[in-house]
Amino acid sequence: MIGTVPLWLLAIDYLLGAIMWTLIGRAALSLFLPVDSSWGFMRIIVRLTDPILKLFAPLTPGFLVAPIVPLFVAWFFYMTRFYVLPPLFGYGVMGMLSFPLESSIARLIYAVFG
Repeated sequence: MIGTVPLWLLAIDYLLGAIMWTLIGRAALSLFLPVDSSWGFMRIIVRLTDPILKLFAPLTPGFLVAPIVPLFVAWFFYMTRFYVLPPLFGYGVMGMLSFPLESSIARLIYAVFG
């Protein structure tokens, strides 16, 4: 797929995918750690995702509890990757591994452990 898609479109998908998975990671970590935790990895994720959460604050319903908000925002990135990028890329989305980022990671895992 990498050879058939322009590099700038791949970069957009990789960026949106990285943001989406970072938001999902923050939601998962917030189940076990407070947002103001002193653990370095949590502080990095909070610093990376806070601007995104603030950007989406007008679209975020007020009734959502704080740990769910990153998942809600990650959903926007997933929907963009699912409905907007495939027509630009020219591929059909049939599953999670149809996305360029996830398929690249899966190929890497298969190469290492397969």
